[in-house]
Parts: sequence; C-alpha cells; structure tokens
Amino acid sequence: MDTFIEPIGRLVNQFTKLPGVGKKTALRYAYRIIDMSPEDARAFAESITECKQKVKYCSVCGNFSESETCEICARREKTVICVVKEPKDVIAMEKLREFKGVYHVLHGVISPMDGIGPNDIRIKELLARIDESVAEVILATNPDVEGDATAMYIAKLLKPLGVKVTRLAHGIPIGGEIEYTDEVTLSRALSERKEM
Repeated sequence: MDTFIEPIGRLVNQFTKLPGVGKKTALRYAYRIIDMSPEDARAFAESITECKQKVKYCSVCGNFSESETCEICARREKTVICVVKEPKDVIAMEKLREFKGVYHVLHGVISPMDGIGPNDIRIKELLARIDESVAEVILATNPDVEGDATAMYIAKLLKPLGVKVTRLAHGIPIGGEIEYTDEVTLSRALSERKEM
C-alpha cells in the first residue's frame, strides 16, 4: 500500500507514463518537484505546456518543428534524403555535422508483431517526395530486424523510380540504436554506406 498523499500519488503516476521510469524513479522525481522553489516548479510546468503547444511535425519531413516547415527542409539541398525512424535520430545524425541533405522521418518501422504495417508509417509521404531532383536516398533505420525489414521494403519501392538507394554501413552494432551510437561509429557508417 502506498503511504504518500494523493497529489504525490498523481504526480508519481504521471511520471511512470514516461519510458524507462519505474515507480521508484517516479517517486524520486516527485520529491524533487516538491523540493523545488515555486518559481522553478512553475517554469518546469510551463516548459512542458509550451513544448506541447509549440512543437509540431514538419509538413515535409516529419521532424520536430516550431513552424510548418523545419529549418533543415527550408535551407538545405534536397538532392539527398536520409530516412530515419524517429526525430531523435535526426538529432543524432546532425551531431556529425557531415550530412548536408534533408531528412524523412518515418515515425516508426514495419513490425508485424506489433501490428505496424507499411501504411502505418510515413512511406507514402517519402515516395511523394521523390522526383528527378533526388539523386540518393539513404536508409538510416536501426540495424535490427524491424529496421532492416523496413529498409528492404522501401528500397524495393524506390528502385523502379531510378533513385540511388543506400544503407548505412554496419559499423552500428546489430540490434543497436542510432540514437545511442557514438559519433565516430555513426560517421563511419554514414561515409561507408552501401548501395542496396
């Protein structure tokens, strides 16, 4: 039986909805909020509200943006498109400061076990972006079963369109996630990508 009062219980419950946060961690977070000054607690709450109100998805690539089109889509050359699973993968790739093209965020991968098929992620939107100006599509999904299956599916759809399709080299460990890959390994995987 929990021995904390209802407001703490509600806060703990909200924190446990975050990925990787169990009840003990949620309780530590709740106690930290209680120990904050009223100004800090207000600023914390306002930053959550502001993030929910202002952050949306770019209408072109699906990355996080404060406007209709993200800065990357607005400013960069669109001849090379790097396809990633989630917006956090864009952040990982951008840390390299080597990729000068644009992105396409799928917002998931094909996973029949989870009931996610090709129509549940942003593949149609990617195909709509392919025209004669696109020279290459880099498939940068995670090197796991779902990521590989998604990359193979997309490659089969893109081949008939006459665009070069490459895959990141496998310096990234099988089952690893791009988000957690160190910059040297990710940079090598980008530079040594293979045509599919």
